[in-house]
Amino acid sequence: MPKYLSVNPFEDISVKTENGHRSKKQRYVRKEGSCSVVFRHVPEEWLLFVNDIFTTLVEIRWRVMFLIFASSYILSWLFFGILFFVIALAHGDIKDHNNDPCVYEVRSFTAAFLFSLETQTTIGYGFRGMSENCMIAIIIVTIQDVISCFIDTFVIGIVVAKMASARKRAQTIGFSNRAVINLRDGYLCLSWRIGDFRRHHMVEGSSCAQILHTTVHATGEVNIAYEDLAIQQKDIILVTPTTISHRIEPGSPLYKMSLEDLRKADFELLVSFTYTDDSSGILHQSRTSYTVDEILWGHLFQEMIRVSKKHYRVDYNLFNNTAKVLVPVVSAEEYEQKKNEKEEQKQLRLYARPSPRHSPRCSPRPSSRSPQKCDKENRLNAPTVTVELTQDNQPEPNLPTTEAESQHQETLAVSRDPTITEQET
Repeated sequence: MPKYLSVNPFEDISVKTENGHRSKKQRYVRKEGSCSVVFRHVPEEWLLFVNDIFTTLVEIRWRVMFLIFASSYILSWLFFGILFFVIALAHGDIKDHNNDPCVYEVRSFTAAFLFSLETQTTIGYGFRGMSENCMIAIIIVTIQDVISCFIDTFVIGIVVAKMASARKRAQTIGFSNRAVINLRDGYLCLSWRIGDFRRHHMVEGSSCAQILHTTVHATGEVNIAYEDLAIQQKDIILVTPTTISHRIEPGSPLYKMSLEDLRKADFELLVSFTYTDDSSGILHQSRTSYTVDEILWGHLFQEMIRVSKKHYRVDYNLFNNTAKVLVPVVSAEEYEQKKNEKEEQKQLRLYARPSPRHSPRCSPRPSSRSPQKCDKENRLNAPTVTVELTQDNQPEPNLPTTEAESQHQETLAVSRDPTITEQET
């Protein structure tokens, strides 16, 4: 019989290996979904970021983006202010105030900077303006207007794309803090819970799970291997919180793993959920990971959905709560073998039992009569045949018989043969 046990998730379980206690390893994927990976010495890194400047600005932090955008506006105002000041200085507007200026009321660098700011932001206070005396100033104003349109479009696009980023939508998709292993439909299953915290849900979603093995060799070489897990009901509509399950069956990486093997194992469970947002139509992905210590053997997620007269009520206070259940601590392979052996023994006992159809129907009460007599009484009585010789000219005798005797008695009338003598009769 398999040994059943409910495991306490808060007990301190220390596992000793050949090299002593197992040290805590760095996560490959953090709980919030980001990866613990740092790239070093990327060839032409800055050139790659500049070539894809839009994605670079979307991925940077908000404070860095605001600093870059503010700097772009200020530098553009300052650059064109310097150009207008140089034009005014070359035309003699700074020294000779009676000269017909290129730009009205621009007699200093401060006035040139304010004219550049008013032109790019289209403020137009009414004091400073262009004249027809300098064609070069008109060309510079035209170029500044075009560049101003490009900067405004770029800033608005970056802000909108950053606000609609998949990372923000992914924060509204939550995974349970722990994964559990329990029995479901007679099979050991690995399960975790996923829920959508928003009222407007996604169009469709698909879940995925992999086991990550990291091996560090003595030479310093690091090998990262992935193993896919088959998921029951992979495609789901996440309206209410759903429990995603992986059946531990032949072909699963966990098929030969017992509770003791799980505590000694060294892997990371990576789970993800890819979906399309209903509001924006953008494809998103949420992911997290579970270490071996975060997989609870012998636990079940508590029910958090209640049905009322008008609604389905979801209590997210129970989203991460689990309850202990009796689960065999052996591996799924050993559990299946013992279950099959038990079924075979049950079938053998069923076949070895005599069938009641062929057993004698004797009275269950004790009787002094012998079994042979009981057996004779239960047998059917053979029918009795009476043969009577009659003459051809004589009528057949009418023998009175009861209804009970007529069931087992038949009368056969044979006409008398004249060749038979009385002696033979």
